[in-house]
Amino acid sequence: MRFFNSSVDIGIDLGTATVLVYVKGQGIVLKEPSVVAVDKIKNKVLAVGEEARNMIGRTPGNIVAVRPLRDGVISDYDITEKMLKYFISGSIKKVKKSPGKIMVCIPSKATEIERRAVIDATRNSGARGVYLIEEPLAAAIGAGVDISMPNGRMVIDIGGGTCDVAVISLGGVVVRDSIKVAGDTFDEAIIKYIRVNNKLMIGERTAEQLKISVASAISGLRNENAKVKGRNMVTGLPDEILVSSDEIREAIKEPIKLILDSVKSVLEKTPPELAADIMEDGIVMTGGGALLFGLSKYLESEIGVQVRGAEDSISCVAEGTGKVLETIEKLNILMEEEEVRMIE
Repeated sequence: MRFFNSSVDIGIDLGTATVLVYVKGQGIVLKEPSVVAVDKIKNKVLAVGEEARNMIGRTPGNIVAVRPLRDGVISDYDITEKMLKYFISGSIKKVKKSPGKIMVCIPSKATEIERRAVIDATRNSGARGVYLIEEPLAAAIGAGVDISMPNGRMVIDIGGGTCDVAVISLGGVVVRDSIKVAGDTFDEAIIKYIRVNNKLMIGERTAEQLKISVASAISGLRNENAKVKGRNMVTGLPDEILVSSDEIREAIKEPIKLILDSVKSVLEKTPPELAADIMEDGIVMTGGGALLFGLSKYLESEIGVQVRGAEDSISCVAEGTGKVLETIEKLNILMEEEEVRMIE
C-alpha cells in the first residue's frame, strides 16, 4: 500500500454481506459486497466486492467466491485482511492520504478472540490505531439518535449475519443482545423452503431477490407473485415455478420470531425508567435486514411499542462510526491500550 505525507481517519462497517467505508471529511466513499474471488491453485485474489459477488455460483472449479465473514465475525482471517487492504486502499486513493485511526464495528456479543481478529486484520491493513465500537451504538448515532442524554433509546440493527438489539443511555449500552439471525438467515430459510416444498434448488442471489420483491413479515400486507428459476431436484433439469408472498412469509416466519424473542428479552431486562423512555420515544431499526417489508409493523404489533425504520438504514452503522471518530473521548468505546497510547 502506498503511503502519503498526511493521514485520514476511517470508519468501517465490516458487515457479513456488505462493507461500507467512511472517510473523515468525505462521508461514505465505498459500499461493496463482502466477497472475494480466489484462484485456489495460484492462491491469488482475482476480484473483490461487486465483481467477486457476480461470480458466486458461476465459477470454474479452481476459482471460488468466498465470503470471509460469517455471522458478523471473521471466518477466514487471511482473506478478510486482503479484502480490508483492498477496500482501504481504494477509499483513500482519491484523497491521497494514508490511513490514520480506523474504527471498526463489531457485534455486541463478539468474543475476545473475535475482537482480536478484527484488530489484527485492521492493523495489518495499514491502520495507525484501531478502535472497536459495538454496532447498535454506531447505528443509533448514524440514525440521528442523541445517545449522550440520560434517556433510554432502543435500537435494533439487523445486518447480514447478526441482529443486535440494545438499549442505550448516557453514551453507552445498558442492555444488549446479539443473535446470529439476520438477512442471510432469511435467504437460507427461503432456499430451504423452496427446496423442500417445490423440489427446486435456487441460489443465494435468487433468494435475496425474492426477499426484496415478494417477502412480507405480516400476512395480507403484500400480495405479490414471482417467477423463480432453478434446478429441478427430481429431473435434474432447469425449471421455473411461481411463488407467492404468503409462501415466502411462511418460509421466513421462524427467523422473524427469533428476532422478536431477542427484542422481548432486552425489554424484559431494561430498567423501568429507561423502559418508560422507550415507550414514549419508540424503537429505531437499522441495517439492511430492517428493510424487510412489514417487519416494523410486525414487531410493533407484538410488543406494543412504536417501531420505525431509520431514513437510510443500510448506511447508519458506517455513518455513526464516522461521527464517533470526531467525539471518541465522550463515548464508552472499547479500545486496546497500545492503540490508545499510540494515538495520544
